[in-house]
Amino acid sequence: MRTAVRYYSKLGNTRRIAEAIADGAGVPAISVTEEPALSEPVDLLFLGGAPYANIMAPELRAYAETLTPNTVGRVVLFTTSNWSRRTVLALKKLLKQKGIPVADEYFYAHMTRIKARCSAATEFAKAQLLKEKL
Repeated sequence: MRTAVRYYSKLGNTRRIAEAIADGAGVPAISVTEEPALSEPVDLLFLGGAPYANIMAPELRAYAETLTPNTVGRVVLFTTSNWSRRTVLALKKLLKQKGIPVADEYFYAHMTRIKARCSAATEFAKAQLLKEKL
């Protein structure tokens, strides 16, 4: 199964969670600023970012706009924030409108508990991969 982890992070919190998810998935975590579109189709994409001023980062939105049902089989979302899960909700809506399946379950890490949530992020990725194989 082809799997990828992509994220947008300004402060490094989301990057740390993305790297933990990538560890669980056995793939590298790549910033959407480094790779503005998927370089090859994937079966499962872990995609995440945090809200900034309570809205999704334009870089993350632009990346999500490049995705199509031909480039990704299913998306699993993750976010970091001190209180808002708006990025997950906005991404889910955008991707579903494009006909891309999005997992109901997502990973959330409060920005003050990033280090404590890294092992849970790794296990979350492993569990999502198991679900995908069933």
